[in-house]
Amino acid sequence: MFNERITAWMDNAERTIEGRTKELDRIVDRNQWKVIRAFQKHKVSDYHFSGSTGYGYNDRGREVLDLVYADVFGAEAALVRPHFVSGTHTIGTALFGVLRPGDELLMITGRPYDTLHKVIGKPGDGSGSLQDWGISYNEVPLLPDGRPDYDAIRSRLSARTKVVGIQRSRGYAWRPSFTVAQIGEMVRFVKELYPDVIVFVDNCYGEFTELQEPTEAGADLIAGSLIKNPGGGLAATGGYIAGKSKYVELASYRLTAPGIGGEVGAMLGTVRSIYQGLFLAPMLVGQAVKGSIFAAAVFEQLGFVTHPHWSDPRTDLIQAIQFTSDKHLIAFVQGIQQASAVDAHVIPEPWDMPGYEHPVIMAAGTFIQGGSLELSADAPIREPYIAYMQGGLTYSHCKLGVLTALSNMMDRGLL
Repeated sequence: MFNERITAWMDNAERTIEGRTKELDRIVDRNQWKVIRAFQKHKVSDYHFSGSTGYGYNDRGREVLDLVYADVFGAEAALVRPHFVSGTHTIGTALFGVLRPGDELLMITGRPYDTLHKVIGKPGDGSGSLQDWGISYNEVPLLPDGRPDYDAIRSRLSARTKVVGIQRSRGYAWRPSFTVAQIGEMVRFVKELYPDVIVFVDNCYGEFTELQEPTEAGADLIAGSLIKNPGGGLAATGGYIAGKSKYVELASYRLTAPGIGGEVGAMLGTVRSIYQGLFLAPMLVGQAVKGSIFAAAVFEQLGFVTHPHWSDPRTDLIQAIQFTSDKHLIAFVQGIQQASAVDAHVIPEPWDMPGYEHPVIMAAGTFIQGGSLELSADAPIREPYIAYMQGGLTYSHCKLGVLTALSNMMDRGLL
């Protein structure tokens, strides 16, 4: 299927990463058992999968789903709904839920992911952004090596700071993603200075890559998307918020309305896929992480710079690969698309995507539109030319994507 050079790169990479993939299998086992224990504790049964309509009063499947998620994430409460349209919507709901005019949001992991920039907004922008509502915003850049700048955090924190924000994953940044242990250190640091500050973590791409979640390391509130890790490739839409009960409740009032919160909301036949997706998520996340490690090992052989290195600890799905030109970048992303089971015939091109500041090229041959637990890759067209690969419901598909991308680059004389 592939020429001898590509097959040799594949074989060498798999020999190199063999020990790391066995470590991942142990993480998968423990996370799988954790999810099953939560199902068993709350006596999940077939009748929990029935849908509700209208107001959705007394939807026991929805209520138990929240309890299961809370247990899995080591939280007091959770809000799991198909009504969240994206990770950005879910994060925005959490932030608007706990912040009030005059409060400050302080991001301590540098500039957040591009799609949050409009949520934060500017004072008086008229869009209903955080700053339009009189919530001030500040951020602390990371140190050159990607670590938090604790001296700067200390100087920026004040009694006005209501929420400290942490982005677990790198987003479109050439920096390490933060492990749960590192997030725990950040939580302890800010809580020692201001015990009542709310620590919020954008947990997208990180679920089930480690044995613990940020809520188990002291975070007050976390949020993520169901079309990423925890949806297990089956949830067709949605998001989750988990953490301390009082903060989850405030977020629920933002999702619906004060006095209504999470007590209503027709699930419209989505419950079974959300439960089953959560059941499958630990295994599928493990498959995707193996694929990322394989990609790093292959491209490092060829002299490309990757982040993280194949042997580095993993705390999210994302594998960043730095190329030397936009031609390499585009050929790589188009190769990932060619390996898809869905829309393999489509040729992605850079375009001005809403919410992003530069043209973006995206490979997204997925069963769920935008489902980034499925094999996908995207990149802003800007220097340095970095592709961000994530997902893969099976390790075999991840390998096929990487090898097809290599073949595409080779055919264009780029290797």
